[in-house]
Amino acid sequence: MTTTSVPPWVSAYQPGVPAEIELPTESLVEMFERSVAEGGPAVAMTFFGRTTTYTELGQQVFRAAEGLRRLGVRPGDRVALMLPNCPQHVVAFYAALRLGAVVVEHNPLYTARELLELFEDHGARVAIAWDVAVPKLQEFPAGTRPATIVAVNMLQEFPAATRLALGLPVRRLRETRASLTAPTTGTMAWKQLIDAPPVDPEVPRPAVGDLAVVQYTSGTTGHPKGAMLTHSNLYSNALQGKAWMKDAQYRKENFYALLPMFHAFGMTLYLTYGVLRQANLVLFPKFDVDLVLKAAKQFPPTVYCAVPPIYERTAKAAKERGVSLRSAKYCISGAMALTDRVVELWESVSGGLLVEGYGMTESSPVALGNPFWPTRRTGTIGVPFPSTLMKVVDPDDPTREVAQGERGELLIKGPQVFQGYWNNAEETARTLLPGGWLRTGDIVTVDPEGYTTIVDRAKELIITGGFNVAPSEVETTIRTYPGVKDVAVVGKRREDGSELIVAVVEPEPGATIEEEAVRAHCRQELAAYKVPKRVIVADGELPRSMLGKILRKQVRESLPADL
Repeated sequence: MTTTSVPPWVSAYQPGVPAEIELPTESLVEMFERSVAEGGPAVAMTFFGRTTTYTELGQQVFRAAEGLRRLGVRPGDRVALMLPNCPQHVVAFYAALRLGAVVVEHNPLYTARELLELFEDHGARVAIAWDVAVPKLQEFPAGTRPATIVAVNMLQEFPAATRLALGLPVRRLRETRASLTAPTTGTMAWKQLIDAPPVDPEVPRPAVGDLAVVQYTSGTTGHPKGAMLTHSNLYSNALQGKAWMKDAQYRKENFYALLPMFHAFGMTLYLTYGVLRQANLVLFPKFDVDLVLKAAKQFPPTVYCAVPPIYERTAKAAKERGVSLRSAKYCISGAMALTDRVVELWESVSGGLLVEGYGMTESSPVALGNPFWPTRRTGTIGVPFPSTLMKVVDPDDPTREVAQGERGELLIKGPQVFQGYWNNAEETARTLLPGGWLRTGDIVTVDPEGYTTIVDRAKELIITGGFNVAPSEVETTIRTYPGVKDVAVVGKRREDGSELIVAVVEPEPGATIEEEAVRAHCRQELAAYKVPKRVIVADGELPRSMLGKILRKQVRESLPADL
């Protein structure tokens, strides 16, 4: 993308950050192969104390690629990944891309029902799954079940001799073993997949414009849709990150992989940008402050990106235990509002600024950010990244820009903007406007320097723990509970910027609704993070519009203040 004039927000950039990046001309596969060649003996991944060099990572990827090829995977085929952060996740991601296949990331904690809907849409013929999640796939009807399920046991990556070099207590080790093992009848073991010679170098690689990932998102309407991201989209966003963190060094940074790599932010931060920087990815299957602080003593974090609650918990624990986090130079917060209190707390223990950024799956995902410079402004989502444009429009007429400083819907444009939704031309047309402008669904104000502040959401998604929850999906589940006439699911903002999922239920006449029973019902059908934290029985009918639509805004405003 070439602009005819320099946008005003470029003046806010850290000195040395360019207004535009040089767009990629090769795929992520060539980028990965270059990192392997240049990184060589440098550590690429650390998992519970066990390290893998870039040379070793390359060998594993090329063997896994051949294993997938022998399973019949060809260019354009979808390969589903259902893995926490672990070495096999990194290997599987690049092995699929090496063949020109399309990676489809999934949360391994989704229920079978949630996964079935997605698999029916993308039709992956091969799934690489945490063995705990394999039984969910085996429940699928024969026509939807993947032809091959590769089961991954993460315990195989634990260093046997050291009993976890970070000193994991024996009790916790036993608990971990229990949680990481499950029957895998009818599946292929991961070790079988990689027990193959390296893929022939002559096997064609994908082109820069080819589809790389289908990443499912609730988007702006609540129904899951597969955002199509090309090699160019993802590589561009990694290069934008490289420009933004301009002083980060090759083979010198420890990226703490706390965010799940099946989420767009984690995927780009670790799988593409981290590999581009030839960094050490310190992998955590889930956030555990004890493990983080133990790891910090051996592999001090330099890039620590997370959501505000994680920053708060880490900083408090580090202070209490006297653990230094001064190595943490690059710290980006996203997914929920960042408060001054969290910023001050984190910066009192870290070695750099904590800045807020903004993105969405459809933008690969990062589009705006605060500079790593005194010009950052806490409370805003910053300014557009290099090679990214924005404008603010009337939500009811996106062809009309509003006056500077007025509220309006944020539109963004850049090389990281997606190609549309998989098998969904109608939603693509609603979200991706002529000229490549992406409708974000967020209502913002922008000051003269380009600093952007979110003031409302045109979409009604609830953000909890960094994940989007569609109220309509939770409502559909609760309506199937006996005695429920109708329900409104809303988010109640908390002091830390996150949202509490609250379901307000209107019962059938004479019915008795028990809060814990409704929550138990939800747990059977939904991932844990989607389950309401509170279920309130309405005193009377829920507020509705003249057309009978429940008015979620009024429901939200009527919630008790001390909830």
